[in-house]
Amino acid sequence: MSFLSSIFGNKSEASDKIVILDKKEYATAISGSKVQLVDVRTANEFSGGHIKGAKNIDFFNSANFEKSFQKLDKNKPIYVYCRSGARSQKAARKLLNMGFTQIFDLKGGYSRWS
Repeated sequence: MSFLSSIFGNKSEASDKIVILDKKEYATAISGSKVQLVDVRTANEFSGGHIKGAKNIDFFNSANFEKSFQKLDKNKPIYVYCRSGARSQKAARKLLNMGFTQIFDLKGGYSRWS
């Protein structure tokens, strides 16, 4: 057990299922043909620029958020991002509760991507 984990406790199960990738790792991971890539920013933010192939599901539109994610495959990895990384972390936790098991988040969000 490391010094830090003895102070802060071990990672929760949630953080084991949500993996934060840096720009390079994320780019490599989504370069495959059929990935579930979701931008959780608003439609306005999305139209201002987004990662190629991303689907826009606005985190703040909670009714549509759940309905849209229900259509995706819970057994396949899902890649989420927002502007800075805070919203996608909230979205990732919500997705865990919805039954998604492999969630990848872009460290620093789209602002680090572009």
